[in-house]
Amino acid sequence: MSALKRLSIKYLPFADAASDALPLSQLLRLSLFQVSVGMAGVMLLGTLNRVMIVELQVPAFLVAVMVALPVLIAPFRALLGFKSDTYKSAIGWKRIPYLWFGTLWQFGGLAIMPAALLVLSGETANVAYDVPFAGEILAGIAFVMTGLGMHMTQTAGLALAADRATDETRPRVVALLYVMLLAGMAVSSIVIGFLLRDFNGLELIQVVQGTAVATLVLNVIALWKQERVRPMSKAEREADSPTFRDAWADYASGGSAGRLLAVVFLGTMAFNMQDVLLEPYGGEILGLSVSSTTLLTATWAVGALIGFALAAKWLADGINPYRMAGRGVLAGVAAFCAVIFSNPMDSATLFFVGASLIGFGGGLFSVATLTAAMTMPTNGMAGRGLALGAWGAAQATAAGLSTAIGGGVRDTINQVAISGGLGEALNNPATGYSVVYHFEILLLFATLVALGPLVRTVTNSTRGEAGKIGLADLPT
Repeated sequence: MSALKRLSIKYLPFADAASDALPLSQLLRLSLFQVSVGMAGVMLLGTLNRVMIVELQVPAFLVAVMVALPVLIAPFRALLGFKSDTYKSAIGWKRIPYLWFGTLWQFGGLAIMPAALLVLSGETANVAYDVPFAGEILAGIAFVMTGLGMHMTQTAGLALAADRATDETRPRVVALLYVMLLAGMAVSSIVIGFLLRDFNGLELIQVVQGTAVATLVLNVIALWKQERVRPMSKAEREADSPTFRDAWADYASGGSAGRLLAVVFLGTMAFNMQDVLLEPYGGEILGLSVSSTTLLTATWAVGALIGFALAAKWLADGINPYRMAGRGVLAGVAAFCAVIFSNPMDSATLFFVGASLIGFGGGLFSVATLTAAMTMPTNGMAGRGLALGAWGAAQATAAGLSTAIGGGVRDTINQVAISGGLGEALNNPATGYSVVYHFEILLLFATLVALGPLVRTVTNSTRGEAGKIGLADLPT
């Protein structure tokens, strides 16, 4: 039996993530909330943006704004996590209420989304009264509800897993949850792409609302009996809750926090401006089907996993995290060059290679900057929660703004180019996309400029701490 146990741990990387407090069966069941979040992410950032732009003929800028809405909610994840930490109830539950209501928000947003999108595209034949901007308002509400639910569910679920894990197994538990997120994205992108291979309005309604039902089922299975009832006394419920102010001041006292957050902001904008354009580019410019372009999410996820595996090895060897971030940025430059040249070379293979490199470079950059944030010197009050909150706020804000800017630039440039304002050579739909990709390359070089002075701030002791950061510390 001992030999069998050693064999299982050797060949099942996360078998040792279990403990007496959190058995493997319960851990795997809890990790299903990550699958539902990954599935919703594929739907919002992958399938729906291409369907709205190409099939439903919705302007790219409007689509970019819709997709950016749930991303802009992400800075409030730190507040949601803090509220679940300090939530007080008579039965003692802290995480389950947030996980449950996050599930309801996510389910509700996906449930009403198909009808909202059809109204947005002009399908109002059966509507008695034509309400101005009804489609925009309904679609915005659906995207906000889904995004809020995703962030609330994920924050509470990760906190619950961390609560139940031991100090020894907690890193491996969080690692398993992150891999489940990427696995959920990869598998759901393949399934959704298969279901939408023959696209029509009815298929869209069935797939999106089927995703809503799957979200509810998976999350209920995940949260069932995961948190024990611990009745709180009246004194405990009435006790004062802590605040963030002193901890934030301590974190900012590290000296390089502002520049690091600027690097995170610039780099995230560079990697995310194509979020709502990559799949439409494949469909409109390269002529790929909905099923084929949906596979881009799986390609990106594989690239991100490879990038993180390599980052874990480099960090274990004591690499300067800022130098590793620079490698991720250079990989991003190569990625966008591949995407740009896939059009004149008419190469879908080169396009998918570029999408994989975007995930690879973005993964390296994210891990490196996160490692730097968590190892930044403080006076002891700022913990990892605050570091992740600051890092996540900068990243999410940049991601939301960049997607909106990317869609707007594409629409504006294409309008001018197709009207002949840029000359005969640029009079084609690919011009707007190409300008956005070139602008992302420019932002990547600006990120390198901002990153340079930080390389000298890493001491040997900091490198030693950075080497301890692995897959478990990458937030979702």
